[in-house]
Amino acid sequence: MRERIRVSLLLLPLLLPPPMWGGPPQPEPEPQSERDCDRGPLQPFDLLYASGVAAYYGGDFERAVRDLEAALRSHRRLRETRVRCARHCAARRPLAPPGGTGPGAELPFFRAVLGRAGCHRSCQSQRLGGPASRHRAGEDVRSDFQRRVPYNYLQRAYLKLDQLEEAVQAAHTFFMANPEHMEIQQNIENYRTIAGVESFQLVDREAKPHLESYSAALKHYEADDFEVAIKYFEKALRDYFSEDTECRILCEGPQRFEEYDYLGYKAGLYETIADHYMQVLVCQHECVRELATRPGRLSPIENFLPLHYDYLQFAYYRVGDYVKALECAKAYLLFHPDDVDVLDNVDYYESLMEDGMDTASIEPREDAAMFVKRHKLEAELIKSAAEGLGFSYTEPNYWIRYGGRQDENQVPSGVNVEEAEVHGLSVGKKSSLKIERDLREGGPLLYENVTFVYNSEQLNGTQRVLLDNVLSQEQCRELHSVARGIMLVGDGYRGKTSPHTPNEKFEGATVLKALKFGYEGRVPLKSARLFYDVSEKARKIVESYFMLNSTLYFSYTHLVCRTALSGQQDRRNDLSHPIHADNCLLDPEANECWKEPPAYTFRDYSALLYMNDDFEGGEFIFTEMDAKTVTASIKPKCGRMISFSSGGENPHGVKAVTKGQRCAVALWFTLDPLYRELERIKADEVIAILDQEQQGKRELTVNPKDEL
Repeated sequence: MRERIRVSLLLLPLLLPPPMWGGPPQPEPEPQSERDCDRGPLQPFDLLYASGVAAYYGGDFERAVRDLEAALRSHRRLRETRVRCARHCAARRPLAPPGGTGPGAELPFFRAVLGRAGCHRSCQSQRLGGPASRHRAGEDVRSDFQRRVPYNYLQRAYLKLDQLEEAVQAAHTFFMANPEHMEIQQNIENYRTIAGVESFQLVDREAKPHLESYSAALKHYEADDFEVAIKYFEKALRDYFSEDTECRILCEGPQRFEEYDYLGYKAGLYETIADHYMQVLVCQHECVRELATRPGRLSPIENFLPLHYDYLQFAYYRVGDYVKALECAKAYLLFHPDDVDVLDNVDYYESLMEDGMDTASIEPREDAAMFVKRHKLEAELIKSAAEGLGFSYTEPNYWIRYGGRQDENQVPSGVNVEEAEVHGLSVGKKSSLKIERDLREGGPLLYENVTFVYNSEQLNGTQRVLLDNVLSQEQCRELHSVARGIMLVGDGYRGKTSPHTPNEKFEGATVLKALKFGYEGRVPLKSARLFYDVSEKARKIVESYFMLNSTLYFSYTHLVCRTALSGQQDRRNDLSHPIHADNCLLDPEANECWKEPPAYTFRDYSALLYMNDDFEGGEFIFTEMDAKTVTASIKPKCGRMISFSSGGENPHGVKAVTKGQRCAVALWFTLDPLYRELERIKADEVIAILDQEQQGKRELTVNPKDEL
């Protein structure tokens, strides 16, 4: 919760379990099968993943494939176990609301809670062959699996083993969740060429059944094959409600609280229960968006669940089943009660009924009615809790509609599916790029030796500039020498040695770290200060050239080197850094860039100051919003600096470094002083003290080492 939840009399409703409505009843899970028992204790997927990656880098590709595939199976089985146990325990340990009043009236409810908890622990321990705590992986590993990173390793390992069909499947699976990875599709084509085969069947090994069924239904609908379309739409709905149940169950797992360490939180019983329950309930409420968003996309399919009923009402009409057409039309109106087209269709379907039939008795479909009822109750409960407990929550519009589909019956009334769903465009959400400040450039470069190379127009974009001679050859050599003395593998990347590609090693260091090493004598202090000085020089140039009306502050400063790993460059087509924007989340399918977390939305300008050119590859590229069409390519060299505004108007990336080491000072700036880089502020204080010490103007009262 963004603000800590306080104890209130409104806590009592929060102790009740979520309503049990929503979707068709789910069959009770089968007890543990002999096949499950034969599998033995489940190995933690994070350990298998680490072993597979280590084997990959060690050149043992058979073991890499074995362990990575085992990690994926373990991850899948862990999810299945959690879902099956949750269903099993919900059926056998129902949570009855507290009844009666007086002392001990709440004890039956808490007895049920304890029974449910014990059931979960026992069930999971039995199915997993040990305590569930063994399978609590770190956030980075969970993120890798969510982004399907193991498949990127697999496609490379399978290629080394000449198992091209498996490599294609792994590459395609990775690509489906990483459409901004502009080279992965080329990998697939290369695999086909190597094999001398026109095409392999492209298989997404992590495909979501409800999305697959929905896509198949759309194709048959567009072909006027309505009977088959109905079959797939109905299957898509069944799959949707099944996956909705799974999504909600997985929300009941450990929550990541934003403002405190859960185990160290000193709240009372009811405050703690309320806090955790609201985290879970909001997560469950968001499953609507989760299920409507395809892997690798940031925006959901607009109006996704209601569209199933919208298409079905017309498809059933076309096959002559007017009762079901009416049921589906009324189901759609539960989401959009004021939809004029569907209201007209309801009247028309009723006119087609046999004489004497009571059309008022034909209700909206039960699955939709239960789902909408639960969704509204959840929204009311969250709103009530927000008002009473003092946290911020705004109910999103989950069923928003854009555009319209024109056929002879004005139905379905949602989006243009051919454009929106088959090709992944998000209709109606294409706001133009906006930069909320005057766009100017061409100001003075401030320093005598700095030379202008290209402006925005010559670089085919907006707010871009390329400069040379920002550093001298001697300064480049000195910075490179400092880099070797202070950089750590994974610094700035949460310790990940290869955060963007498994084929390169990333090392980095901050300004404050350089000064610390300089003060301790581990590198020359003069050289450490050079890092500070050249970054300040770059800031002044950017501020002046783009003619900014306010001060430009450092948001982050990072000296970074990326090194091509030997033995891993054959047939390489990935990027050193995938196409992205610096202050928004690039969505190539929607041709948009969403300015929302986890993007660094406060960054306004970016710059890269290069230190060397004795490497192969590593060109900096700008692209269109599609993350594919290259608009400018820049070869790094000593003293060259590229600077640009940080928004979606400037998608960019780095081509693969295929030989040697590429080093640069990466700089991000903000116009908002609230987001100044804290390490930079400390570095400023250290520099001020060192200057005083050097000049001997007055006696030092602060030891600069204390600031470090």
